[in-house]
Amino acid sequence: MIRIRQGLPEHLRAEAAVLYWQAFGGKLGRVLGPEDKALEFLRRVMRADHCLTAFNRDDRLVGLAGFKTTRGSFAGGTDADLRAVYGPIGGRWRATVLRLLGNDGDTTRFLLDGLCVSDAARGQGVGTLLLEAIVAEGRARGYRAVRLDVVDTNDRARALYERRGFVIDRTEGIGPLRLIFGFRAAHSMVRPI
Repeated sequence: MIRIRQGLPEHLRAEAAVLYWQAFGGKLGRVLGPEDKALEFLRRVMRADHCLTAFNRDDRLVGLAGFKTTRGSFAGGTDADLRAVYGPIGGRWRATVLRLLGNDGDTTRFLLDGLCVSDAARGQGVGTLLLEAIVAEGRARGYRAVRLDVVDTNDRARALYERRGFVIDRTEGIGPLRLIFGFRAAHSMVRPI
């Protein structure tokens, strides 16, 4: 039995950072790495009020889904956060590269800001439950659609999103940034609610 809760308990920040890094470190590793610095950054910037968490019957964290609002995003952070973790020069170049990747300002649709499931819980419906909880959260906040972005190399996630009613709205290539991030394009997918 999986339970979905709002927010991230403070005592699980480190565990959530590891879970997030396991899901997105392959794409973000060249920018936010090394891993110890990336985990420090994530622990620093994760917003407990901008996520939903999934727990198994033993009350262990098995997944999370972050979201963006006009007040911020789950794992975005600021240039100051980057400088605090990576130093003035390391923070500056990382901020520049991340800005080039994009900073979405879509305010008409509820935005998913990362969905991750622990390796041990994959295939048990955790991703589906988190996705449906994000849709319910978006509906409760008065949105008419939920939007997410999935990279062109993540076929498993894209298949999940399509099974749950998301359709590709647009695809944007990232040009030379593909050499840094390891993917060529991101699909923006939308589901009306």
